[in-house]
Amino acid sequence: MDLLKVSSKSQSKAVAGAMSLILEKDHCVAIQAIGAGAVNQAVKAIAIARGFLSPKGLEIYVQISFVELVIDSKERTGIKFSIHAKSE
Repeated sequence: MDLLKVSSKSQSKAVAGAMSLILEKDHCVAIQAIGAGAVNQAVKAIAIARGFLSPKGLEIYVQISFVELVIDSKERTGIKFSIHAKSE
């Protein structure tokens, strides 16, 4: 499963485009976000991607979980969005 990392500075439309391309090909992708701003951008990207994929007959389903990461020797908690696409 491909992994996209989203930050608070990520452009949600660009993330949505990348996510849509992966979902059309592989039907699954994961998004990882740390912090409120990054989670906000990730959720907006998921909504935008749904708009891109719905006219093509693909519906997306999201499973959300916590993930523990080590960044600069510090343990951080992030949010992982596992996204799957299915034909309607």
